[in-house]
Amino acid sequence: MNKLLSDINSPIDLRKLSKEDLPKIAQELREFIIDIVATKEGHLGASLGVVELTIALHYVFNTPKDLLVWDVGHQAYGHKILTERKDVFHTNRRRNGISGFPKRDESEYDTFGVGHSSTAISAALGMAIASKLQKNFTKQHIAVVGDASIASGMAFEAMNHAGVTDTNILVILNDNAIGIDPSVGALKMYLTNVKKGTQKQDNIFEALNFEYSGPIDGHDIFAVVAELERLKTVKSPKFLHVITTKGKGLKQAEDNQVTYHAPGKFDKVTGELTPKDTTHLPPKFQDVFGYTIVELAKENEKIVGITPAMPTGSSLKYMMEEIPERAFDVGIAEQHAVTLAAGMATQGLIPFCNVYSTFLQRAYDQVIHDVALQNLPVIFCLDRAGLVGEDGATHHGVFDLAYLRCIPNLIIFAPLDEVALRNIMYTAQLGLKHPIAIRYPRGRGVLLDWKQPFQKIEIGKGNCIQEGTEIAVLSIGAIGTIMIDVLQETTFSTKVAQYDMQFVKPLDEPLLHEIFEKFDTIVTLEDGVIKGGFGSAISEFASQHNYSNRIHFCGIPDRFIEHGTVEELHSACGISKNAMKELLISILR
Repeated sequence: MNKLLSDINSPIDLRKLSKEDLPKIAQELREFIIDIVATKEGHLGASLGVVELTIALHYVFNTPKDLLVWDVGHQAYGHKILTERKDVFHTNRRRNGISGFPKRDESEYDTFGVGHSSTAISAALGMAIASKLQKNFTKQHIAVVGDASIASGMAFEAMNHAGVTDTNILVILNDNAIGIDPSVGALKMYLTNVKKGTQKQDNIFEALNFEYSGPIDGHDIFAVVAELERLKTVKSPKFLHVITTKGKGLKQAEDNQVTYHAPGKFDKVTGELTPKDTTHLPPKFQDVFGYTIVELAKENEKIVGITPAMPTGSSLKYMMEEIPERAFDVGIAEQHAVTLAAGMATQGLIPFCNVYSTFLQRAYDQVIHDVALQNLPVIFCLDRAGLVGEDGATHHGVFDLAYLRCIPNLIIFAPLDEVALRNIMYTAQLGLKHPIAIRYPRGRGVLLDWKQPFQKIEIGKGNCIQEGTEIAVLSIGAIGTIMIDVLQETTFSTKVAQYDMQFVKPLDEPLLHEIFEKFDTIVTLEDGVIKGGFGSAISEFASQHNYSNRIHFCGIPDRFIEHGTVEELHSACGISKNAMKELLISILR
């Protein structure tokens, strides 16, 4: 059987086909995605769900002259394959390969970088206004909003503006009732009623001055093409409601949409996941958080848990299962999550607000204005801190130490291991006079016997891990385990002292005075950006107290770090075991 997809390298080739060929292209595109992701890993369910929509968009619209913006970006695998990247798609999310998300400098078909959610309508509206000002009245501007991103505040801010313009913008709601976890909230209920035909109120999108059409079956490619062709002729803001199934075409991905969002390796024929033996592995940091908050909450009825759409990724799901009335998934709404926690704190509750480090950037004003300025004891648990690997620049949690360190009243702690994470969570819920940010990495820790009795941590206190005579290494957080390994494997370890500083703010100044008075050479080690981060804090301390010691800063350089394995990226940033070993050898010469 001839494969049509093999002859399609761009949308120009796609548009040469008859409409009758499109279902076969859809089948082949699905098989292509499944075949690659089964062995190379990556996001799966979202892209499978929009195969027909992706084909229809490039078939009907004149991309890249017509501007297509994806929201969220992990829907866009089919888009990448159809837009001149089919032959390199096997490099997806690999170092020096293509990105897992649309990226402007990768292809002219990627009109906007979209690793975070709910930005597409704003971006597409900006493009549409630009076209109008430039008197280009034929260009189309399409935002494809999926995986629950429509419920985010930014999406509604953009629609609120778009509805009073006469721009040529099309918003397509890819309604699959799930993000990474199932969608939540009143808007989900509204959309469910719309789909069932039981919604009696005015249409919310028409109320925002959009011409609403749908809902239509997003897997009926002929219906999608026909409706897109009609909407091309409508010049005012319009909204197309498309119903899809996340994971469409792979039964396991349809039945278990959470797991198959990004399933890892699996059998492309059966869909069964490749077994992983985790019996003798340390736990993931997220699970240490998840189990620990349940343990603490059972003893302290004031504890509540909050996450913006990441109950599985953060492991707050354990609390949601055991104490559902005190665990809240607020949807893709980081700003709301932070201020909700602040409101709870004013009434004596103890909120643990669990947000991925890279997503807390979206709520920076709320951290300052609603929490720190009012000195409310919110406990921020920042998952995925540091370099996260294959998701790349949009998801690395490398800015948190720098962007949080400048905020007054805020305590900043980074646990070296699982026990330290448990103990700081225990300490925080005993009662603090200030808010605290606890940041920890993606992936597994280092301890098998991690569930130890709780011990209170003294705020602002660091620890000496190993004594030494010539060099002091000051590490912060789990990246310090790299230096522990280095010193265990080298012959010069007696010359190198290591200190786990634990707190970036407040710094352990008595300990720092001891260190600066004893050692001429000091090395700082962090998995955050060097500019403004932990090393900067140490340098400021030295300047303030007129120390002239030689300081080497090891961390993330002043550039955006692309995708690759964590080990590859550590090496590229000079914070791998080998890099640290070579640095110490060069200093000791």
